[in-house]
Amino acid sequence: MVGRINGHALAGGFGLACACDILLAVESATFGTPEINVGVWPMMISAILARNLPRKVVLEMMLLGDRWTAAQMKEVGLVSRVAGNLAELDELTAALAARLAAKSPAILRLGRDAFYRMEDMSFDEALAYLHSQLTLVTLSEDSQEGVQAFLEKREPDFKGR
Repeated sequence: MVGRINGHALAGGFGLACACDILLAVESATFGTPEINVGVWPMMISAILARNLPRKVVLEMMLLGDRWTAAQMKEVGLVSRVAGNLAELDELTAALAARLAAKSPAILRLGRDAFYRMEDMSFDEALAYLHSQLTLVTLSEDSQEGVQAFLEKREPDFKGR
């Protein structure tokens, strides 16, 4: 899922932004957990924030309630790309969406699901699980089409199977 931030991603909105696989933001966007400023702790978004940002960054944000810029969020790895203005953000979003749309939807789904599922596994468990998922991927029609297209030096025609 691609997120596009053109404004403020605060509190629950920040949690939703963290739930995105790829996050794009306009330079003027801000991010934060201002709950502490009104005597509340951001309990429900803590889990998603802790899985997407370094521990010290999450705690600083939660403890102080300050807003962070898109550039700062890019620096800590949450935001993938920062656009200078809304028009540039629209262009970035459209280009990224087009690139994703050209991929196999079946392989994107299998790969994304496997990525998130193995996150909390031990290294050995993750390798075993990923091996099983690689087998599923290579048996798919889209994988076979992709390899054939590569060998024939043409663009693949994915069917989503």
